[in-house]
Amino acid sequence: MTASNAATRSTLLGVLCGAGAGALWGLVFLAPELVRAFGPLEMTIGRYVSYGLISALLLAPRWKSITAHLSRDAWIALCWLALTGNTLYFVLLVNAVHIGGIAMTSIIVGFLPVTVTLVGSRDHGAVPLAKLAPSLLLCAAGVLCIGWQAIAAPGTAPMTSRLIGLACAVGALASWSAFAVGNSRWLARLDAVSAHDWNLLLGVVTGLQGAALIPLAIWQADAVRTTSQWTGFLTVSVGIALLASIAGNALWNRASRLLPLTLVGQMILFETLFALVYALIWEHRLPTVFEVAAFGLLVAAVLTCLAAHRKPAEDLAPLGEGAAH
Repeated sequence: MTASNAATRSTLLGVLCGAGAGALWGLVFLAPELVRAFGPLEMTIGRYVSYGLISALLLAPRWKSITAHLSRDAWIALCWLALTGNTLYFVLLVNAVHIGGIAMTSIIVGFLPVTVTLVGSRDHGAVPLAKLAPSLLLCAAGVLCIGWQAIAAPGTAPMTSRLIGLACAVGALASWSAFAVGNSRWLARLDAVSAHDWNLLLGVVTGLQGAALIPLAIWQADAVRTTSQWTGFLTVSVGIALLASIAGNALWNRASRLLPLTLVGQMILFETLFALVYALIWEHRLPTVFEVAAFGLLVAAVLTCLAAHRKPAEDLAPLGEGAAH
């Protein structure tokens, strides 16, 4: 296999991993609607304590050998990555979905490819912004189409609530942008720890953060839930932990090691696309003209970004092997 073919195969595999992660992460937008009887804090605890327990069980046989390769700085990084990419992000996202709905939240979070790509464009050897401009413009047009009706239509909720929902969505965008960039750069520095094990370590730390929130959730509790509601809550919590946090994050970390950060940012588009599909299924309706247009624009954005990254094999180093930080 030539170097050029190997680079193309690596890029294709990275894109497939990014798409798979997006399909699983899109379920996160639906989860708050499935268990509306539970608040953002309770959902965060349920999801991430489950994530932490599953991760700890999977890591237990190899705990000493894996942690021996981690420095103090790596543990600090795991703490802030767990906060920005999981705990804080999910609290903000659930609040945004409860207040503003799936459509509005997916629009705002859909700008992640733009924010991550803009930051990644400063990396050594990254594709210049001028070449990424068509992809970024298509991306912006696509996410605006997805939520045009939700934004333009008059809301029934008070303006204060709508603004709070919008602020939570923007906060989730900022939080996960910081995680995406920081996580990709840490993966590039860790030769002795696999992307899968890094994800599990992140799960253990996130689980501890979730457990620390339990006293606050008990103090805030003011509602009585039925047995069926608790069963649904536990099922959704464990399901999202397995599908989104374990499997989705593993695919994302694999994509982060195979692709440059500017291209990794574009892969987040798949989360927006799948979140919209799940919303349509949940609401039992067909997509509108604007939503169909959004699909086309977002797909075109990814294809345009892929075209911008077609470079000679010796220049197409993935983030995990290329840029030094």
